[in-house]
Amino acid sequence: MQVHSRRVFFIEGYEPKGAGGFYRLFKREWIRFRKTWSVDSTLTDVQFNSDDIAGWDIETSGPNWQVSTRYEFLRLEHQIRTNLAQSVWLQIARALRWIAGDLAAGSLWRVFRVSWRMGVLLSYSQVLLLLWLGLTIAGAWLAAHIVASNGFPLLAQIASAAVASGAIFALLRPITEAMFVNQLNNCWPYLREFARGTPTGFDRSVETFVERIVTSVKAGDTDEILIVGHSAGAMLALTAIKRALDIDPNLGTRRADVAVVTVGSIMPIFAMHPDAQKLRDTIRAVATDPTISWTDCQAREDFMNFTDFDPVADAGIECGDRRCNPSVWQIPFQETITPETFKRMRFNYWRKHYHYIMSNERRAAYDYFMFVCGPAPFSLWASQRDVDALFAPDGSYRVPVLKAAE
Repeated sequence: MQVHSRRVFFIEGYEPKGAGGFYRLFKREWIRFRKTWSVDSTLTDVQFNSDDIAGWDIETSGPNWQVSTRYEFLRLEHQIRTNLAQSVWLQIARALRWIAGDLAAGSLWRVFRVSWRMGVLLSYSQVLLLLWLGLTIAGAWLAAHIVASNGFPLLAQIASAAVASGAIFALLRPITEAMFVNQLNNCWPYLREFARGTPTGFDRSVETFVERIVTSVKAGDTDEILIVGHSAGAMLALTAIKRALDIDPNLGTRRADVAVVTVGSIMPIFAMHPDAQKLRDTIRAVATDPTISWTDCQAREDFMNFTDFDPVADAGIECGDRRCNPSVWQIPFQETITPETFKRMRFNYWRKHYHYIMSNERRAAYDYFMFVCGPAPFSLWASQRDVDALFAPDGSYRVPVLKAAE
């Protein structure tokens, strides 16, 4: 029960830093990973294969094992940066339509009902946007009122209101950018459209990734294939594996073990909207396919995910007796890092949201880099056994101990 070759297909969330930024994060964490697990490893530079795909290779070994990993990254940064570069007024109008639509459909209430934390996240971006606009309007009104009270004509009142509103809006914009108001309010409407099956700018890139997945499985030259979706990328990861199974229904019965891993998923936000039937059908299809495995990794320390949550039943999706996926894995972050690091990141919500795909400072039963680069199959990690105990202090993989345990 040992992996020698692995291919990882990674799908980011709504993040404009793209492949280059994620590679720098990966490289930094890879350095820590080698030290934590006492392994030898080499990492190539990032290769930008196309506008849709980038990748890098990792060779990792211990005293009695060696694994070759090809890490492929779905590049969505071009579309996301284009979205964020649109006129701010166009983005605000789009966000206001989304807010009104969610309220009318009752989606915000559904999210609050199953996860108050995710309800707060949605409300956070909405309230700050409305506050930004409200202060701008209030400032314009106040300026016009002051000018009018001093006897100036209507034209002067209009001019003063325009100047004041423009100045207040511009002064507040850096603050809203620092608080990710624009990025959050920009992402929800586009991802909502994807969940509904409406054509979006993500479709072509996802289809290209699907072709890479199918080709890699059919090639039969790797032991394990992992499709990893982080944050909003969880929805795209499930869509990708569903499309791959549509193309090749035997995908999960070929040589490579195929697993979908969703980490820090916010997918239920979209699945619980009444118009997201397309996404719910996708979730149902993956949840009832016995040829592939799906593991949903959650963490109570991560404010930006659904924790203690069933991604199928709690999202209102009925599967009956056919259901076999996903297994839910609660990740205790405090076991993977030192108390000092845990204390420092206590109020750093973005840092905790990315912790799933970062390296450990301490050996633990969850380690993203070890299940991406190490010899133990992901199915063993996902079984939530103490897989870290199978590795000796010098990095040796204790295969005989594993066989005895089985």
